[in-house]
Amino acid sequence: MPQKKPTIDDVAAHAGVARTTVSRVLNGGPHVSAGVRERVQRAVAALDYKVNAQARFLAGGGSRQLMLVHVSAFDAEPNSYYHSGLELGALRACSELGFTLSTHALDPTDPDHAKRLIALVKSARVEGLVLTPPLSDDVALVQAIMRLDCPVVCISGGPEARSLTASIGIDDEAAGYAMGQLLIGLGHRKFGYIDGPEGHVSAGQRLDGVRRAMGEAGLPKSHIRVERGDFTFRSGVVVCETILAAHPDFTALICANDDMAAGAMHTIHRMGLTIPGDLSVSGFDDTPVSGIVWPPLTTVHQPIRRLGQRAVITLVNTIQSPPLTTVHETVPFQIVERASTGKPRDRRSPFPLP
Repeated sequence: MPQKKPTIDDVAAHAGVARTTVSRVLNGGPHVSAGVRERVQRAVAALDYKVNAQARFLAGGGSRQLMLVHVSAFDAEPNSYYHSGLELGALRACSELGFTLSTHALDPTDPDHAKRLIALVKSARVEGLVLTPPLSDDVALVQAIMRLDCPVVCISGGPEARSLTASIGIDDEAAGYAMGQLLIGLGHRKFGYIDGPEGHVSAGQRLDGVRRAMGEAGLPKSHIRVERGDFTFRSGVVVCETILAAHPDFTALICANDDMAAGAMHTIHRMGLTIPGDLSVSGFDDTPVSGIVWPPLTTVHQPIRRLGQRAVITLVNTIQSPPLTTVHETVPFQIVERASTGKPRDRRSPFPLP
């Protein structure tokens, strides 16, 4: 007779823990001590236990479908990588956990986009949602979805959203502060900043971090010119022209994402200025475009695929072991210094200042 395959209950009995604890360990969930996690992992190895995704699907009784929701103006070019990076990470987690993933784009220019999403959640058989910025900052939307008994996890949600539901993200204010410190350390004292869309909390927090670094260096608020973009290449082109015309003596341009930084670099090159000789430029996200532009872009690396993966793992843990928590998981960021930033010089002279 063939030997019976071990079950998750066998693993729980072997490790001396509850079945839900084994599920948390296998799904990479929080709230499990290192000792318990090690016991479960030893039991899994001893029994040669293998997760059967199909069995999970058949036994679960639900749709086993999750939805990743983002905004995208249908008449504008998409973000080059951010949304697809989140989707790749989310798909990987879904594949490992026996769930399926659908993605849905909302047009932010549609005044009824929130109502449309609520109607979709009511009609679709989804067990949980992952919301991305700026939807993850929309407290009323998060509350409306939760009233439908649909678990929600926010990616890079603001403080108010974090008080309602679980969230995943980097410390955007600290990342902006670190970029500000880098540029100030290089000798820059006057800055341009291309912000994200109105209401985008993460982009605003990055700006807050830059301003904190300026304040600590004794630089007045008037030494930074802020203009709003929409995270697209085109807005980087246009807004950079605006900042250069209104604030011609700044030496460093900080952009709230890499696509806008690439557009700004296009404008700077077209105007006959050099990077970083005349202007240093930095971005945010460390998407593939940051290594394609010339010179390669200094940026903040946030692990986009990992954010998508962790959001799904958190959501699945909530579905399998309710209730929903309000824990915020902070994922580390990293400053990636490349050739687009350097010491400032007087643009009236080809020689660096002493």
